[in-house]
Amino acid sequence: MERTGFKNVILFYMYKHFFKRIIDFSLALISLVILSPLFLIIMIILLLTGEHYVFYFQDRYGYKNKKFKIWKFATMLKNSPNLGTGSLTIRHDPRVLPFGNFLRKTKINELPQIINVLIGNMSIVGPRPQVESDFLKFPKQIQKTIYNVHPGITGPGSIIYRDEEKYISEAKGDKHEFYKQYIAPYKGELEIWYQKNISFYTDLKLVILTAWVIVFPKSNLVYKWFKDLPKP
Repeated sequence: MERTGFKNVILFYMYKHFFKRIIDFSLALISLVILSPLFLIIMIILLLTGEHYVFYFQDRYGYKNKKFKIWKFATMLKNSPNLGTGSLTIRHDPRVLPFGNFLRKTKINELPQIINVLIGNMSIVGPRPQVESDFLKFPKQIQKTIYNVHPGITGPGSIIYRDEEKYISEAKGDKHEFYKQYIAPYKGELEIWYQKNISFYTDLKLVILTAWVIVFPKSNLVYKWFKDLPKP
């Protein structure tokens, strides 16, 4: 038992600090090549519509709480952070551009983060990188530990809060306070759970589940596949 436990610890360490990065880089490079025609079409549409800009760069918290620039396709007005609900997006948000609405619903707007994975400041799977105002809504202990792994394009928090806009839109009163009191604590628990259960099979399941919930957004399959996942 002790030998098996030691072997599992070694495998956990090797995957977390070595193999995960190799897999991330390889998948990101392959994905970028395959998706390049789609990227080109989207870039042309964005240049011809909305405010005529393609990418949106924003400071986010990353590994060991160091900030980096996240890549996204532009979906909202340039001055969105200073308008309406600021860092939080609600249903039918007037700041979202028409084509941007399609990109957000399909999650295509997140695909440029493949470049962040290639650079090395993001992973395919991990806690979502937060802007400062939302990061500070996490409980203090979560703030200290949530980015002990690289942030990801997807993860348990992204899957369960796939329609976060709906929860925020339906919240009564101050929406930022609602996020702080209800969403941030549970989302933090999910990301800490991920750190304790990180493995190739966990990552593979989360990638499959990400595609699954885009097609079946009301599915709770994630709780069936991960029975020890923290409950809301």
